[in-house]
Amino acid sequence: QVQLVESGGGLVQSGGSLRLSCVASGRTFSRYYMGWFRQAPGKEREFVAGISQSGGGAYYRDSVKGRFTISGGNAKNTVYLQMNSLKPEDTAVYYCAADPSVLVPHVTPMYWGQGTQVTVSS
Repeated sequence: QVQLVESGGGLVQSGGSLRLSCVASGRTFSRYYMGWFRQAPGKEREFVAGISQSGGGAYYRDSVKGRFTISGGNAKNTVYLQMNSLKPEDTAVYYCAADPSVLVPHVTPMYWGQGTQVTVSS
């Protein structure tokens, strides 16, 4: 059974940092794309960042470029999201995701985690 388990969420003040982790199990993800989505209360789920586990480049939504860094891409079943200069509008449940194809907005990935809450206070 495939599982994606996130950790690292929490409460942080505006301008602070958090590092999210995701560990996948149940199959080999070395040829998958892994990444992060988020969903704020009352809003649609949105893509945040993605990376190829076979060593491809990372890509981000515009609003997090320069602040967030995704890492992994080492053929292991883990992916991280370093979030710096956090803003209140980054508050959301963050979900780890994995798919054989590149992760893109508005397309549901094959595998999801349960999510981890990130709350940024002003």
